[in-house]
Amino acid sequence: MTAMDSAAALARWHAVVKSRDAAGLPAPVAEDAVFRSPAVHTPQVGRDTVVGYLTAAFTVLGPELAYEREWLASDSAVLQFRTTVGGLDVSGVDIITRDTDGQITDFTVMIRPMKALNAVVEQMGAELMRMLAG
Repeated sequence: MTAMDSAAALARWHAVVKSRDAAGLPAPVAEDAVFRSPAVHTPQVGRDTVVGYLTAAFTVLGPELAYEREWLASDSAVLQFRTTVGGLDVSGVDIITRDTDGQITDFTVMIRPMKALNAVVEQMGAELMRMLAG
C-alpha cells in the first residue's frame, strides 16, 4: 500500500466517524478483523464483533469525539482523540492496521486517565448489553 493509498483508507475511516453513522462501519472492516480494547482482556475477532464494539463506541464516546493528531504509516495509523464521558475528560489513541485493500484488520484502543477509562468501560458494557437486548 502506498502512502497515498494509506491516506485514502484513513480518509474513509474519518468519513465514517464524522457521519456518526454506524451503517458505514462494516465496509472498511475486514472479515477477520480484531478489536483490542482496554475494557476486555481478550482480542475480539470477526467483522460483526468489531463493528459491534465500534458502534457502541460511537454512542459512548459521543458527538464530542474528535481526533487531534495522527501518525500515518504505509499499513497503519495512530489517531489521538479526546472526548468527554460521564463528565470526565477522556484522551486516547486508536491504533488502526489495514491490509493491502485498505480494510481494517486490527483496531486497538488505549484510553487514559484511569478514572476516564473506568467510566468508558462501564458505559461500553451498558451499551453493548443494550445492543444485545435490542
